[in-house]
Amino acid sequence: MITPIQGFSRLTKEEKIDWIAANYTTNASETKKLLKQYWNTDSKLQQLHDEFIENTITNYYLPLGIAPNFLINGKLYAIPMAIEESSVVAAASRAAKFWLDRGGFRTVVHGTEKVGQVHFMYRGDPEKLTRFVTEITHILISDAAPITKNMVERGGGIKSIALRNMCHALDNYYQLHCTFETADAMGANFINSCLEHFARTLKREIRGTDTLGDDERDIEVVMSILSNYVPGCLVRAEVQCPVSDLLSGNTSISSEQFAKKIVRAIAIAKAEPYRAVTHNKGIMNGIDAVVVATGNDFRAVEAGVHAYASRNGTYTSLTHAEIDNGTFRFWMEIPLALGTVGGLTRLHPLVKLAHEILQHPTASELMQIVAVAGLAQNFAAVSSLVTTGIQEGHMKMHLLNILNQMGATEEEKTQLLTHFRRNTVTHNAVVEAFQNIRRD
Repeated sequence: MITPIQGFSRLTKEEKIDWIAANYTTNASETKKLLKQYWNTDSKLQQLHDEFIENTITNYYLPLGIAPNFLINGKLYAIPMAIEESSVVAAASRAAKFWLDRGGFRTVVHGTEKVGQVHFMYRGDPEKLTRFVTEITHILISDAAPITKNMVERGGGIKSIALRNMCHALDNYYQLHCTFETADAMGANFINSCLEHFARTLKREIRGTDTLGDDERDIEVVMSILSNYVPGCLVRAEVQCPVSDLLSGNTSISSEQFAKKIVRAIAIAKAEPYRAVTHNKGIMNGIDAVVVATGNDFRAVEAGVHAYASRNGTYTSLTHAEIDNGTFRFWMEIPLALGTVGGLTRLHPLVKLAHEILQHPTASELMQIVAVAGLAQNFAAVSSLVTTGIQEGHMKMHLLNILNQMGATEEEKTQLLTHFRRNTVTHNAVVEAFQNIRRD
């Protein structure tokens, strides 16, 4: 019987491994061997990785791939992508190559505004509270000057502080809704530090004000925290070409039919939430892979993007397509709060390399690159769906995973890869072909 452990965090890494292997695995020696296989042989590099999070026992690897030939606003990029799913890098690369000779991708950043809120409860007169917050706004900003000084020097800082009356949603609930510019930093720590400072100032000033009555000076600050919903941090990515140039590579349909099929597929994703979720997941395949590779927070990005997809009350497609006067257009507007300084960007060696490969982008430039990766991924997926189907390409990329699961040798892999260049890949077909080789 396993019993709770006290002081696990104080154990050495070796002791943590011994405990987890002995109590939660069936073969302790094999578990310890496996975990240590993934340690870095450079002890300093391993220590760096150990200190990223708490209670580390080993490293968990993801493949880092490159999708080349992305022409974005006339500049050529090779985009690093960290992801475990087969066909994502191949699909992005295929879309990049497709649009390379059709003018490439065009992007524009509509805004870089980020949001944080001080949530509090107040039971007095709303109009008096509004006057009070207006009176102390300059104090809130000046009190936070030691925190904002460096950010202001880099072109960022506090943009606005506004009182929001949220009593319609929850009795006595108000918030300071604050906007920030964080330059090339994602800015979570900066924003949270400012918000906590605002909360302290708010409580101090409310005790000494004459604007509120004695019975109205008691507020309860519930929490002070940034929001990962950033509709003011918006980037647009698009491609376009004459419909006549939109050749799918599938000789059974014309470019006009191909264009109409894509437009119809996007219309379905707009109308049907069940389809929209999978449609947008494909977009996030491209986005998350670049976000992870560049050391950004993919969970925050995911949350903000999906909230944006639901902003009008129904979950819908993030991408749009149209045919207008013989021109095919495919585009997306998406909120992305990213950083190129701070966090892992100065610590993780592969993150630093990813930024170098991307030619050291600013946060605004990285927003555009990431959005393009998502748009390219979606174009590739929808193109496959309306022509050959998704499984043909996906299963070919998944073939090696199946062969590795079955323990195929290098010679067997070569034979089977050759065989499935001219045959349809399904799991059963691979198993049967593998068994035939073993029997021979």
